[in-house]
Amino acid sequence: QVQVVESGGGFVQSGGALRLSCAASVSIVSLYTMGWYRQAPGKQRELVARITGGGVTNSADSVKGRFTISRDNAKKTVDLQMNSLKPEDTAVYYCNARRVVGRNDDYWGQGTQVTVSS
Repeated sequence: QVQVVESGGGFVQSGGALRLSCAASVSIVSLYTMGWYRQAPGKQRELVARITGGGVTNSADSVKGRFTISRDNAKKTVDLQMNSLKPEDTAVYYCNARRVVGRNDDYWGQGTQVTVSS
């Protein structure tokens, strides 16, 4: 049973920083693109940032220059460093592990709340 577990959410004032971490118990993590998504109340889930097994990243325009995604394949973790947070970053953040070689495995974490006050 694969588990994807997020940690690090919380409450922060505008301009502050938080770091989210995710651990995925997949067998060969380098076969997976790891990503962070978020969903605000009344809105659809959207991509925040993702990183391939080889370290190629892409991120939403709204977070470029503020958020940084990184991964450690040996530890099977992916982190999201969030700086200069804004109230509009308030959402539940979800970690995703999507296999891109072979099977179409797709795993989600339970989500972690990030709240940014103005």
